[in-house]
Amino acid sequence: MASVEHNSVEEKPRQATIDEEKRAYETDVSSIADSSDGDEALKLVGRERERQFSEEYNARLRAKLDRTIPPLCAAVYFTQFLIMGLPITGQNYNLVSLAFYLGFLLWEFPTSYISQKLPLAKYLGANVIIWGIILMLHAATTSFGGFFALRFLLGMCESCVAPILILIISMFYKKNEQGTRISWFYVMNGLTQVFGGFVAYGISFDDGRRLAPYKIIYILLGGLAIIVGICVVIWLPDSPVTARMLTQEERIAALERVRDDQGGTENKRWKKEQIIEALTDMRTWLIVLTTLITSIPNGALSNCETILSVLSFRSKQTLILSTPSGVIASLTVILCGWYSDRKNERMLPIVYCLIPTIIGAAMLVGLNSSGNKGALLFAAYIVGTFGSALSTVYAYNASNTSGHSKKVTINALTLVSFSIGNIVGTEIFQPKDAPAYIPGKIAILVLLSVQIGISLLLRWINIRLNIKKRERLAQEVVKRGWSEADVRKERERHAFMDLTDKQ
Repeated sequence: MASVEHNSVEEKPRQATIDEEKRAYETDVSSIADSSDGDEALKLVGRERERQFSEEYNARLRAKLDRTIPPLCAAVYFTQFLIMGLPITGQNYNLVSLAFYLGFLLWEFPTSYISQKLPLAKYLGANVIIWGIILMLHAATTSFGGFFALRFLLGMCESCVAPILILIISMFYKKNEQGTRISWFYVMNGLTQVFGGFVAYGISFDDGRRLAPYKIIYILLGGLAIIVGICVVIWLPDSPVTARMLTQEERIAALERVRDDQGGTENKRWKKEQIIEALTDMRTWLIVLTTLITSIPNGALSNCETILSVLSFRSKQTLILSTPSGVIASLTVILCGWYSDRKNERMLPIVYCLIPTIIGAAMLVGLNSSGNKGALLFAAYIVGTFGSALSTVYAYNASNTSGHSKKVTINALTLVSFSIGNIVGTEIFQPKDAPAYIPGKIAILVLLSVQIGISLLLRWINIRLNIKKRERLAQEVVKRGWSEADVRKERERHAFMDLTDKQ
């Protein structure tokens, strides 16, 4: 009896301590949730899950979202990447290409700030409309200076596109759905190469006596972009909270569907502590480095005709022969997106898509003087698979980053490194190295080989952090006396408080 009484005496203070910790914790949580720091979603669904929706209902809702959001995102990406050639050659062509990424670089942080203050889709649509107008103005100039200025403005307009699309996808879709949905719009990068190749082949037969073929194309593409921009303004939702395409019940269901992921939706206030956390997180800079290294080849290889020129095909043949590389790149993007969601992996798909590019670049260097057109053509086709690495980086930012200000900051840094990489890439293939461009191909081979190591390092860091996170959670469960239901409840209560992954 003494032993039993001794245990009961010890148990009461311990239980009292647990109860006090719970009350203090709940008071702290309430103070956060009742402040203006939380997500916009709190206005609609509150801190705790009040409604449950069946799997069938959620599946129908996801299908409804899929009929609107990914197609509009894809249409935007199609208009942004479908840029035809210019009547400029040599180093001036490289400088005009550089102007686009220079505008992109200088406007990325300002546009990120503006987009957080304004309705996302409306701001995106306005930029796409302005993009279309600038495209049409390409038909009104023939000078280097004119094209340089217009491309600079195009870069400014495009700088908001990828960050906004990433944010919209992350608000409406679960983490294991985001990689696939991002691949559905990023695939336009490859498909525009196919479409553009056939269009360029067709207009190459025009004598240009009435109007230069490239001017006709820019007028048509500009008009298409304006139509897409208007559709985005009308139909693309800014967030689940305000989506007019959804009923009130569907808006609630859309938010509850993503609650467990704890990625949040949006917050209109910039939070200094989240920006600092983004800048002091080593993973942020590994993502920046990843994007930089994979963007340098992008700036260099944006036109497959440069690679095919060594094969001595006629110019019209080159236009057609460049299209299969776009098909292969598109298939790689779709497969990587599917794999990353199916296996809950983000870094391994990057490694897988880099390997064919490394092999292709090695073949282009090693077989340069062999005269084997078949092998060199095959190498030129597979060298473009690296492009899906950026799509997977977008998916990584969407699913691995919580806290709206932190996510916006990391997206902006990612796109800044994208523009810097492309600026460097425009100078990789120098006219003096034509037609083989061996130094440029060797540079790509080395850069992407290094990138494999960076991707594996980032994967290892994330695995270690996940292990530590699970250990910390187990300690908290014991300390606070939580059951599994308590843990689930706390996750739900934190979901829309606009907290970062570390917080």
